[in-house]
Amino acid sequence: MNIEEIMSMVSEYAVVYGVKFITAIIIYIVGKMIAKAIAGLIAKGLDKKGVDVTLSRFVNNIIYYILLIVVIVAALGQLGIQTASFVAIIGAAGLAVGLALQGSLANFAAGVLLILFRPIRIGDFVEVAGVAGSVSNISIFCTTLLTGDNKTVIIANADVSGGNITNYSLEATRRVDLVVGVAYDSNIQQVKDELKALAAADERILKDKDVTIGVVELADSSVNLVFRPWVNAADYWGVKFDLNERIKQRFEEAGIGIPYPTMDVNVSKT
Repeated sequence: MNIEEIMSMVSEYAVVYGVKFITAIIIYIVGKMIAKAIAGLIAKGLDKKGVDVTLSRFVNNIIYYILLIVVIVAALGQLGIQTASFVAIIGAAGLAVGLALQGSLANFAAGVLLILFRPIRIGDFVEVAGVAGSVSNISIFCTTLLTGDNKTVIIANADVSGGNITNYSLEATRRVDLVVGVAYDSNIQQVKDELKALAAADERILKDKDVTIGVVELADSSVNLVFRPWVNAADYWGVKFDLNERIKQRFEEAGIGIPYPTMDVNVSKT
């Protein structure tokens, strides 16, 4: 084989594979743009239907990367690479990565469940993993809470979904539970009347729900009564703080004693 034949063969291969290479690049660029456009259209459709923004972003990313993998496989196939073996390599690599990142995958799976079933939502006041605060963000791997004293707490999603979730914002109303202790020589009926008057005077307390007032315990130094009015969830803390203050003021005016622990100390002279 002389030089001219070699150059002719090289030129032929260069033309053939050059066209394939350019075609593969075009497939990748155009396919990537189409994948991004499709994912964006689906996300916009979800937003128009009022789907939670966290869920729409998650769906957008998943669809985009799935379509992008299809585009890459198609581009490699254009170059003559056996895509079946390539897909097998990707599967094996995915399995290895999955075994190495079991904790992260658990957080990912928990994040998907949180986003799909929505036991908590952004803005809810919740108690999870021993932390209470408002939900400021729910991502694929972690959930961010903002506590009452303005601390940011980031909790792994596996810890959020793996334990009890207390959501204080799902229901429109909440019950304020107070325990009021009075002296044993107090008139119980008078105490109940004073508590009923406090409930009637506060406009934030819901009048269409019964206020529970009753003796719950005969303690060592006090008779303990429960005082349980219902309020809108947004008024819970304001009503609870105000009632504690007003109970003390009203009982003092009515002459109702609020006992406190005492101790008698006897000193013997030897």
